[in-house]
Amino acid sequence: MRALVFSSQTYDRDSFLAAACPAGIELHFQAARLSLDTAALADQHEVVCAFINDDLSASVLERLAAGGTRLVALRSAGYNHVDLAAAKRLGLAVVRVPAYSPHAVAEHAVALILALNRRLHRAYNRTREGDFSLHGLTGFDLVGKTVGIVGTGQIGATFAKIMHGFGCELLAYDPFPNPDVVALGARYLSLPELLAQSRIISLHCPLNEQSKHLINRDSLAHMQAGAMLINTGRGGLVDTPALIDALKDGQLGYLGLDVYEEEAQLFFEDRSDLPLQDDVLARLLTFPNVIITAHQAFLTREALGAIAATTLYNIATWAAGTPQNQVEG
Repeated sequence: MRALVFSSQTYDRDSFLAAACPAGIELHFQAARLSLDTAALADQHEVVCAFINDDLSASVLERLAAGGTRLVALRSAGYNHVDLAAAKRLGLAVVRVPAYSPHAVAEHAVALILALNRRLHRAYNRTREGDFSLHGLTGFDLVGKTVGIVGTGQIGATFAKIMHGFGCELLAYDPFPNPDVVALGARYLSLPELLAQSRIISLHCPLNEQSKHLINRDSLAHMQAGAMLINTGRGGLVDTPALIDALKDGQLGYLGLDVYEEEAQLFFEDRSDLPLQDDVLARLLTFPNVIITAHQAFLTREALGAIAATTLYNIATWAAGTPQNQVEG
């Protein structure tokens, strides 16, 4: 059984080749992003392995099915980029990696908090240029500060444990309260209440119709002036243009993003020799109190190994007629 891994980087290839590949699965790697233009590359491959920025719209799925694909194996927990209704209509099974390393993403969120608070990015650039002054680098102690956690699944709960270790007061918002988070002393509130009371807000919820642009002009107005916002979830959780006005007037004091709503044509590629065509992203990058990383929160050896192992397991169990981690349309 032939499986084509789209959007594969060197680290993907290394992690898949290091994993124990079940007998009968023949892996092929393709650096190109899956789109209608590249879907023909999957002809004669029963399995297509896709990542978060691959196009899995109805037209692409139709082309994959016409070429013989029967399974879409996602290398991610989220599946908002898949037209599940079209997949069901075409008889395409969809499987995912529901959890790989919640620590990887949670720890990256904490790294963004620490870097923004202590202005590590600015200090790094200064000292390299021989400027050892400290003006403009004052931060604040995390102990005793109120941290709002939006989404308390595995990643949000792991993030809560880390921030509890810093001595922070924890607030949470989630339709389904997590007993492990409650045990840490967290209080579940409505979203407006959480935004109004939190010095730091971190987003860890899935992207769906209900959560799209959860953070927008209205919700930003509910925040404390000068609050910090961290998003390591999905870019679409935030109405990005609204952030610019909030940064300009000081309503938003710090912003850390590892995801971006329009990232599909940008992230995971070296574009340093090209002019940046995205005006919103370009504007965000001008603010000294903003750090943007290119969707790297998942990028640890442990997480990559878990993604590869689970993906191969998903393919093997589907081939055996006992599919696991299947997404239902």
